[in-house]
Amino acid sequence: MLRQKSIDYVLAFSLGGIFLVITNVLQRYETFALLTAYFFAFVIYAWIIYRTREDSVDFWFYAALALRGSLLFAVPNLSEDFYRYLWDGRLLAAGIHPFAEVPSYYMHHGVVIPGINQELFQHLNSPNYFTIYPPVAQFIFWLAAQLSPDSIYGGLVVMKVLVFFAEAGSLILLKNILTLKNIPSKNILFYALNPLVILELSGNIHLEAFLILFLLFSLYYLLSNKLYSAAISFALAICIKLIPLIFLPLIPFFVGWKRTLQFYFIAGVVSLLLFLPLLNQEIFDGFNHSLGYYFKKFEFNASLYYLVREAGYWVVGYNIIQTAGWALGVIAGIAILWISFFRMKITVNGTELSAAQFQNLTNRLLFTLLIYFTFSTIVHPWYITTLVAIATFTHYRFVLLWSALAFLTYAGYTPNGFQENLWIVALEYLLVFGYLVYELLWKKESSSSVAYY
Repeated sequence: MLRQKSIDYVLAFSLGGIFLVITNVLQRYETFALLTAYFFAFVIYAWIIYRTREDSVDFWFYAALALRGSLLFAVPNLSEDFYRYLWDGRLLAAGIHPFAEVPSYYMHHGVVIPGINQELFQHLNSPNYFTIYPPVAQFIFWLAAQLSPDSIYGGLVVMKVLVFFAEAGSLILLKNILTLKNIPSKNILFYALNPLVILELSGNIHLEAFLILFLLFSLYYLLSNKLYSAAISFALAICIKLIPLIFLPLIPFFVGWKRTLQFYFIAGVVSLLLFLPLLNQEIFDGFNHSLGYYFKKFEFNASLYYLVREAGYWVVGYNIIQTAGWALGVIAGIAILWISFFRMKITVNGTELSAAQFQNLTNRLLFTLLIYFTFSTIVHPWYITTLVAIATFTHYRFVLLWSALAFLTYAGYTPNGFQENLWIVALEYLLVFGYLVYELLWKKESSSSVAYY
């Protein structure tokens, strides 16, 4: 036992050392060193999952918290998004609507706003685009600006602390839900120690940390038959990122058709109230521009869209993203509705979901999000973290493979910019979807609890 515990400490410190090197030493354009470090982190992660028994899960639960805590004071070196968070927060702190103008407007017109300066502006990766962040996200940015109005680093640390508590909450909720549904507690390690999750959320402070927290709260409250709390949590998730809207067709599976209308009403009212402080023509115009750019201009690490784009080049001779982005979004919506309602068996109101029903439901959650990403023109690595959280409740492990391969997208960075390598993208999706096909068609799933890991 002492030998086993000493090995656990060696693995934990090794994993933490690699994370510290990635976040404090390496730059994202140092491709070979970065991918090598991540590869070793993932090997250690896989080895921990393979060798850990149920009686050692608590050790790794606290180790996961410690690993996240070790990154509290590291400046993100894989993403500049936090600079935009601070920009929006400082606008709000000054009483200016974050959707009013693009950042370059304030620089070019010499508008004097506390904290809005050239030092912050030069770090923005989208200075000519409107913000895309809903009101709860904006509140987080505002809080960071209020607590640290003059220091970029101070504001960063505030947000990192908030992310740490969000992640701690997510781990506790995952543990509680796994216990509630009699799923092996070892499954929490899929998320708790996942290198992509730790680096992208605690390291780079992406908002999926809060999105996952509120989605898990909503799931937990639904399983506890607390409809109002579940709806409020779901509204908070929507107001972090709009993506939870795609899960709305699945709500009847939880609560039945009658209570679904109550859920929709409560979530709708709470979302409206949260949007109300920012609700004016500026936010409609800003979101319209942002969504337009999302579907008609931005493209990154896509799968199906890149095939459609190449077909467009071959047929018409130019990039058809202007029409293909919206068309794929519509098709994805139809596919999501199909997977939501196909052979859906509604649970009786007020009763607990059986193990089979819960597995059916979480599978639908997983594949709903997978469909959305498959048809999307943009799939950043941190998007996968929500899939990893959902996968802890299912038999499917293609998501874990994806969390390893998604990091390969950083291979496109150079000291002078970014150039996406489509061969790497092709390899990523061939392996991910190949393993998914294997899991769907050939991998036998046991109905016993052992099948979860």
